[in-house]
Amino acid sequence: MTTKKTSFEKAMDELLDEAHDLSRRSLQEFSDIDPASLKMLMAGWPRVKPERRRLLLDKLQDVADNDTLVCFDDFARAMLTDDDSQVRARAIRLLAECDDAKLAASFIKILASDDDVNTRTEAAFALGKYVELGELEEIPEKTRRQVEDALLEKVNSEDKSGVRRVALEALGYSSRPEVLTLIESSFRREDPEWQASALRAMGNSSDERWEEQVISHMLDVNPHVRLAAVEAAGDLGLSAARMLLFKVLEDEDDDDVVGAAIWSLSQIGGEDVRIFIENLIDRAEDDEQTEFLEDALDNLAFTEDMSHFDLMSFDADEEE
Repeated sequence: MTTKKTSFEKAMDELLDEAHDLSRRSLQEFSDIDPASLKMLMAGWPRVKPERRRLLLDKLQDVADNDTLVCFDDFARAMLTDDDSQVRARAIRLLAECDDAKLAASFIKILASDDDVNTRTEAAFALGKYVELGELEEIPEKTRRQVEDALLEKVNSEDKSGVRRVALEALGYSSRPEVLTLIESSFRREDPEWQASALRAMGNSSDERWEEQVISHMLDVNPHVRLAAVEAAGDLGLSAARMLLFKVLEDEDDDDVVGAAIWSLSQIGGEDVRIFIENLIDRAEDDEQTEFLEDALDNLAFTEDMSHFDLMSFDADEEE
């Protein structure tokens, strides 16, 4: 007599069968995975080839990006110690929406000692969220300090420049005085990549003290610096950058900078922005472009709602 297979056992069979793609139904089995299924997965995991493991993580990321009801956190945690660096890096990205403060220790360990540069870079980026949560007092103070100390150590280390620069960007959320000094010194470097990272850190800071530095580099000759400055203008909500963003869109050839300028306008809002984006939608050449512009329009509506809310709060304070 044969025993009927569970849905997760069927998903495991599909994962091990390289002749077939991974179905949506099987991928759903990895969401909110129960302990017994996770144990079964880890027992069979050595039989899954690296390419198939990476494909699974990529497919799960696609599902997570398009479905807010799924949660692959428990599965992704188990993948943080995988023997394949590409799986570890993907697992970190899959945990992007997880706010569990306990994860910070895992990311700190990866940042400090993982032997793969891309995985360390992903860990540095992920730790930025915990710096921000710390500033909002949503994680323990001890955890915030540990995260900031690890990132500061990394910026000042002998590690690869890319890892150190992403650590600087993550520290942009921090209000610690030494971070301010780091951003300023990085911004003054001759290296455009460090200048760009300093600008991204400025954008993460929510501090308008950086307005002059950001605006002055929105037309920089280097596209990486230009892109970072345009993004920072939006992240900081710099109304003084609005007209310059329109100028960027008139003259810019780099698609990444164009997209960033449109999104920054949606973050800043103000006169003519809605009409401008609606006109771009009318002229859009494909569905992907239309979807991006519609998302920008939705983000503009959010910006306008928040602005209205802030004005109402200000008026209420005045009445008191």
